[in-house]
Amino acid sequence: MTSLAYDARVEKQRLLVVVRHAKAEQLAASDLERPLSSRGVDDGRALGRWLAAEGVHPDVAYVSAALRTRQTWAALAEGAGWDLEAHVDGALYGTDERGVIELVQATPDDAATVVVVGHNPTMAMLVQLLDDGEGEASGAPELGGFPTGTAAVFEVPGEWSGVDTMGCRLRAFHVGRA
Repeated sequence: MTSLAYDARVEKQRLLVVVRHAKAEQLAASDLERPLSSRGVDDGRALGRWLAAEGVHPDVAYVSAALRTRQTWAALAEGAGWDLEAHVDGALYGTDERGVIELVQATPDDAATVVVVGHNPTMAMLVQLLDDGEGEASGAPELGGFPTGTAAVFEVPGEWSGVDTMGCRLRAFHVGRA
């Protein structure tokens, strides 16, 4: 009987994955329409394979409306073997890190893993702000920056509504390269 009471207190382990889109072409009719380069597609698939090997299986994906982020999500999902339709969010294209945090805070509590695919400098700043400095991967983003095709995997204590500055543990950091 005590095990049931104990199990009721155990919090669900939540993961937040912050991804910067993969390598894009330099020119297009507009910045929103820049597609991934062939290298970017390959790197996105490689990053997806790495995320799957890390045990990441998203319940929710928030993706910027820009073509390169949507294509990055498609490459990630293909590489990882995920079959999840992303929430394409036009606000992610121009928002700052606070806006991303607010989006994550509004995630339904039944979601265990959230992936956010966006742009720099927001994604790099978000990783810096969320990191509590205690995780095994802490410090990795400062050493190598946050290049295209990069993912930071955070452990999130508690509910999504509680995600905030210095409130997540950086578990893994990886630059996807084919």
